[in-house]
Amino acid sequence: MDLVADVSLVAGIAGTVLFVVTFLLDGLTRPGYDPVRHPVSALALGGRGWVQTANFLVSGLLVTAAAPGLHAATGSGWLAASVAVFGLALLASGVFPMDPMRGYPPGTPDVTPTTYSRRHQVHDWAGVVVFGSLPVAALAAALALDDRRWAVLSGAAAAGLVVLFLWFGSAWERDSPRAGLVQRAYIIVGWAWLGALCWHLLP
Repeated sequence: MDLVADVSLVAGIAGTVLFVVTFLLDGLTRPGYDPVRHPVSALALGGRGWVQTANFLVSGLLVTAAAPGLHAATGSGWLAASVAVFGLALLASGVFPMDPMRGYPPGTPDVTPTTYSRRHQVHDWAGVVVFGSLPVAALAAALALDDRRWAVLSGAAAAGLVVLFLWFGSAWERDSPRAGLVQRAYIIVGWAWLGALCWHLLP
């Protein structure tokens, strides 16, 4: 591969690591925020909300930039396209934050609103794309990779992400006290797979 493709894959590694480290640290140190219950997107609200907003935007750009490198390394247009869509949906999640709800930011009623703003609706749509595109990327990698171990690993990641996506959707709709934990499991598994794949494909 050429230098541009290598830099592209490094961007993918940086974007996945940055996103996970940032939301974990911010969530653990944010007053009034419960990482077990509240979603990562709620970190974009309140006085320190700019931290997660920047995390969405910077990580989204870096992940999107990984698409050309993945295409060059695997020849899979489906893998490159799904990762590009994933990164662009992260960007949209930062541009359109969710509404305050369920006790966060502090002082917000601890209920689910009956109506949502337009920006929240766009954020929800972007979230569906984020969580739906990553299993597609993992499946595309499983079908495209010559390395059998990585093909199997990617297939397992795709299956696991689908299960976690459905689990999180159910937990969120029920306002489960562990909805945030389930979402974090999805993010850590999915982002770790993508970052590790980019690392693996570097020469």
